[in-house]
Amino acid sequence: MGAGEPTKILFGTDGWRAKIGDEFTFENVRRLAEGVARVVEQDGATAKGVVIAYDRRFGSEDFAVTAAEMLLAHNIPVAYAATAVPTQMASYEVVQRGAAMGVVITASHNPWLDNGFKVKAPSGAAAGPELLKRIETEIAKTSGPELSGRPFADAEAAGLVERYDPYPGYKKFVERNLDLAQLAAQPLSIMVDPVYGAGAGWIGRLLAGGKLRVTEMRSERNPWFGGVNPEPIRPHIAPVLDAMRGGGYDLGLLLDGDADRAGAVTEKGEFIHQLQAFGLLAYYMLEHKKDLRPIVKTVNESSMGERLGAHYSVEVFETPVGFKYVGPKMIETGASMGGEESGGYGFAMHLPERDGIFADLLLLDLLVRERALGRKSMSEVLAHVQSIGGESHYLRIDVHIPRAEYPAVKERLATQLVAAPPSTLGSHSVRAVPLTTKDGVKFFTSDGSWLLVRFSGTEPLVRVYAEATSAALRDELLTIGEKLARG
Repeated sequence: MGAGEPTKILFGTDGWRAKIGDEFTFENVRRLAEGVARVVEQDGATAKGVVIAYDRRFGSEDFAVTAAEMLLAHNIPVAYAATAVPTQMASYEVVQRGAAMGVVITASHNPWLDNGFKVKAPSGAAAGPELLKRIETEIAKTSGPELSGRPFADAEAAGLVERYDPYPGYKKFVERNLDLAQLAAQPLSIMVDPVYGAGAGWIGRLLAGGKLRVTEMRSERNPWFGGVNPEPIRPHIAPVLDAMRGGGYDLGLLLDGDADRAGAVTEKGEFIHQLQAFGLLAYYMLEHKKDLRPIVKTVNESSMGERLGAHYSVEVFETPVGFKYVGPKMIETGASMGGEESGGYGFAMHLPERDGIFADLLLLDLLVRERALGRKSMSEVLAHVQSIGGESHYLRIDVHIPRAEYPAVKERLATQLVAAPPSTLGSHSVRAVPLTTKDGVKFFTSDGSWLLVRFSGTEPLVRVYAEATSAALRDELLTIGEKLARG
């Protein structure tokens, strides 16, 4: 990009993200919103309006107002969140209102210096590749300085802005599939950690009024996120693991910065990693909900999906990384649920989009149901599910690459791993031709363990994933993957 040229904006696996004040600027937010507005007009959906939400990051509400002003300049009505809310609340509002689209100002789990722009399709799912390509095409036609919006206060006075609180409607929406009063009546104690994000207070509010004791930590607004990434994985969750190890809690529930991702901790303070959580939720749907429709999973999600699918005679579909692929695939196949490695899980009975709060509530409901069958702790439940779906020893490492060098690194890895794939990984033979995805290469060893080297769609990172039948093999595969990534 030359001096004075507009930023080239391309959506990644989950929206567009950049560093605040660098590329994430008010000018670029205007361009993004202008692209959305033009596509809404092209579809003849102006009267349907657009839902806007935002998280707790620095300046998110101001960027949201800027986005709204661009839509309002096209006379597109805006439903504007009354306060910072979880991303999935925008999905819920889009569906409930029959809106043309949804826009969320959030960078999800990214570092605190970043912010982002997500788009929701009319179905409530993440906007798919086709819709995003149309928006990108319109964005490319803009430069930014020539764009101006309609003042927010003026449009609100004219009745084009409605401020919404999604809580009452969302609670009723959840209660279609979960008996919240019954969960609240359980004599259990749970710990909730939203990592200072937009999910703070929601689980406790939904489960208030009974015997269930909900303790929440890191719930105040802190745009710095206490110096960690707001992601419900190690090492960012050390405080909740320490608290759980002290005893006195039956389950720990985790959320990311915009609460569309879920996580869990056993009563012993042991982290239930994202792939194990996927297995638990798939088991819940198959065994307890008796929902035998297909399951959708990303290429970096657990092989427990295939094994549980085989056990229950359910078809399992695999997609590239990103819920923009999972959601549409769920709709296409009539799937009961979809999941991705990052802790995002969606359910057809709820939304074809990630909802960390709903997924956490399902994990709690799973524990309650399994206790009635004699498995009294989440540790026992996890052991039982792994006895059916196989053990999952998993870890991911991120290899950071200087942004300027990232394109060359991607090209080198693609050439090296696809054109001349290894026949062995350490002491283990590669079982078959490696699976090549749109954003990485995946290798399987002879026992079904796998290694995935993947290029991040939102950051200059090479992500290395491994799921294995033992912790030792997992670590060996990760070491090999990191060496490949670093060249």
